[in-house]
Amino acid sequence: MKIQYIKGVGPKRGNKLKKLNIYTIKDLLYYIPREYDDRSKISNINQVQEGEKISLYVEVYGYPSKIKPRRNLSILKIPVRDKTGHGYLIWYNQDYMANQIKIGDKILVNGKINKFGGEIQIVNPIIDREKGNKVGNIVPIYSLTAGLTNNEMLNIMNNAIKGYGDKMPEVLPYYIRKELDLMSIEEAILNIHFPKTKSDYMEARKRLAFEELLTLQLGLFIIKSRTKEMKEGIKFPHIEELESFVSKLPFNLTSAQKRVFKEIEEDMEKNVPMNRLIQGDVGSGKTILAVLSMFKAVKSGYQSVMMAPTEILATQHYESISKFFKGYNINCQLLVGSLSLKEKERILKELKSGDIDILIGTHAVIQENVEFKNLGLAITDEQHRFGVKQRAVLSQKGKNPDTLVMTATPIPRTLALILYGDLDISIIDELPPGRKKIETYAVNPNMVNRVNNFVKKQVLDGRQAYIVAPLVEESEKLNINSAESLYMSFKNGVYKDFNVGLLHGKMKAREKEKIMEEFKKGKIDILISTTVIEVGVNVPNANIMVIFNAERFGLAQLHQLRGRVGRGEYQSYCILINESNSRISRERMRILQNSTDGFYISERDLELRGPGEFFGTKQHGIPDLKVANLFTDMEILKLAQKKAKEILKEDALLLDEKHFFLRQNIISMFKDQIDELIFN
Repeated sequence: MKIQYIKGVGPKRGNKLKKLNIYTIKDLLYYIPREYDDRSKISNINQVQEGEKISLYVEVYGYPSKIKPRRNLSILKIPVRDKTGHGYLIWYNQDYMANQIKIGDKILVNGKINKFGGEIQIVNPIIDREKGNKVGNIVPIYSLTAGLTNNEMLNIMNNAIKGYGDKMPEVLPYYIRKELDLMSIEEAILNIHFPKTKSDYMEARKRLAFEELLTLQLGLFIIKSRTKEMKEGIKFPHIEELESFVSKLPFNLTSAQKRVFKEIEEDMEKNVPMNRLIQGDVGSGKTILAVLSMFKAVKSGYQSVMMAPTEILATQHYESISKFFKGYNINCQLLVGSLSLKEKERILKELKSGDIDILIGTHAVIQENVEFKNLGLAITDEQHRFGVKQRAVLSQKGKNPDTLVMTATPIPRTLALILYGDLDISIIDELPPGRKKIETYAVNPNMVNRVNNFVKKQVLDGRQAYIVAPLVEESEKLNINSAESLYMSFKNGVYKDFNVGLLHGKMKAREKEKIMEEFKKGKIDILISTTVIEVGVNVPNANIMVIFNAERFGLAQLHQLRGRVGRGEYQSYCILINESNSRISRERMRILQNSTDGFYISERDLELRGPGEFFGTKQHGIPDLKVANLFTDMEILKLAQKKAKEILKEDALLLDEKHFFLRQNIISMFKDQIDELIFN
């Protein structure tokens, strides 16, 4: 049912709720408070302490008085008492409160205590009658939007629970609730919004988080089993020539690379399709594993394809990968949007006839008119930029080809099991020898001049620099640096004697290519950019990364940006300009200064910011979680994983009547993201 039909909503408020992604009654009932204000403990006036926030039950015993100490400031005082003492309710610039209460009224109040000249003052208190819901209990605080107050939200939620709380379908079968001693859905919804005690809230939250994680885990396990159940995959033979290929590489493989390639080889030699994720920090050498896997596929008589998120990255992969195959009679081609129609037609024709062995490109490779003769291996680079759907489309270009997914975004392993629940996971946890540590400094904005002088000195020595801003253009609402404004002020000011370039996501693909190419060739000294340079770009001569408004980026993202430098022989530097004084922001900068371990950094990022901000889970084809927190709910997650396996062992497609609502919940949770992969 639509949200506007709930008592107290109507079309106008309904539109405001839609801004919070609340469209239906179910959306509303699952709209969990962001925090709670415990106003349940009623204190006595003689117990209060300066600065504490308390609830009191008091009687109004005197008339209001009003003073105006200065222009634009009025102070309203109303005397109150209880059996232990007396005090004053104080409001600033809220004279209308004098008409809200009268002598003899007995009211509940909640506010902060101020002791002034021997007086006990309760400042800007919330007041409530005895049977109200604002004081004397635990009050939920919701994330709101303009024009919607917390009190309005409380009333709307109260009406929704009274009218529909008992009509919510019970997703969890009775046998699971009984075994795990979990609340019913009706109790959980009531207690997540209006808990009487902290333990009521904890029990409700546990029940709802378990339901959400179980649904998510079941969906992902079903996808994984469907992929594994697919008709027979390609059983690649063992290729003797691989050993000599590896021995001729211009570097030695690390032990981590050897271990991960062994896992890939074992997968490729099985007769079920490989579905493997390679996680490796910036510079850990994932590309060479793709090269070895492609070599094995091509020498077995099959084609390979590699999909990258941007033209810049696809072109870079094409250039570096082609070099490895020189002298091996392997035809490697690039397919990107900016190619001429004639070039595209040639590539499509040669691909279909089997003349092309390896195709590298952007999402252009998954377009309908791209046909392979016999695709055996599909590789996706920087998986977090693609959804599950796109990966599935790529795989459908062949008859159950092996799939390899690579990411330089280090994700804590348990979290990776959720995000990539349909994949087996390999981790490259070792960097090649000889890489110099990037020196990282966090500074405040008053150091910008010194930073600029340092950049100038490095550029005069022949190096290049990146300067990153969080926004493309200036925003009226946010006081944040934009790439365009930095470009204009630097190009005409402090860096006027240098070649300064600008790169951002709103530019046309060809324009971005041109700028990046000029930077790679050294024609641009200083590149001012947004995060479009975050992934994979390799410019060995660039040794400085300056990030403005570093507090606006996630730690994992800052670590990714830092990985753009330190790729050559020169000492590299990352300078974080932090414009926030908050404790969390300072702590985040400290983590980056002290560590270059992407996995440690990603865990701390998750801990400090929570999964919602850690990465847009939508990018992964994974639904947003409304209740569960993947960092703090690790135990519930493990329990959900265990139960999901037990359920599927007994009822692989959830066809049993007792699993009907669970099945519906999975379809609803994954919606249009991956529903075609489930239950078909």
